[in-house]
Amino acid sequence: MLMRTDPFRELDRLAQQLMGPGTWSKPSAMPMDAYREGDEYVVAFDLPGVTADAIDIDVERNMLTVKAERRPVTKADDVQMELSERPLGVFSRQIVLADTLDTEHIRADYDAGVLTLRIPIAERAKPRKISIGAGSGHQEISG
Repeated sequence: MLMRTDPFRELDRLAQQLMGPGTWSKPSAMPMDAYREGDEYVVAFDLPGVTADAIDIDVERNMLTVKAERRPVTKADDVQMELSERPLGVFSRQIVLADTLDTEHIRADYDAGVLTLRIPIAERAKPRKISIGAGSGHQEISG
């Protein structure tokens, strides 16, 4: 049997044990991707093992806050843990959203441990044509 070793795995595990799990006053960070797709801004957060009811999403002015809690799975009394590397506790991420996003129409989906937020681009931020009146003729300029 071959065993693949990672020299930093033990160091990561030790650092996690020393820092402890996140709390609501000191949450751990959660990984995310953010990109523009057409007329929407998409933000995806990795939250494996978190139930949908343990996720809290808030928007206040232009500050988006996502908090989630991964709780320990209850085990029978005769179970002896041999290895525990999956972090438990509270995770949080705050993002400042641009004024060009429509925070009133954010959609959230949670599937396979990934929380995906879709934020539409506000109509006022989309390119539009402006006509110019000059004497009797009009010209259009793309903006």
